[in-house]
Amino acid sequence: MALFFDRGWYEALLAQRGLSLAVMAAVAQMDEASLELAFKDQRELSWSELTAFAELLGVTTAEAALRAGVRPPLDPLEARDKRIAMLEARVAALEARLGKPDS
Repeated sequence: MALFFDRGWYEALLAQRGLSLAVMAAVAQMDEASLELAFKDQRELSWSELTAFAELLGVTTAEAALRAGVRPPLDPLEARDKRIAMLEARVAALEARLGKPDS
């Protein structure tokens, strides 16, 4: 899926809740001009702004990010597991070079 700001999705959720873009901007501590630039893909959103949008709209931050065209960061546990696997592979390679038996 291409990353782009899904303005229609955001506007539909705001309308369902009887909220305006001004409210959304205020909740995220933004001015309306900055929010409009984000809606046009001309301004990047911070994770804290996306979190504020998610809380306002009752969705996950990951969903708000995806609909805003922002790739959510890796899950911390997933990132940790990848790092551990990489380090274990490096240790095994070093032990093989040194001729140490597996433990």
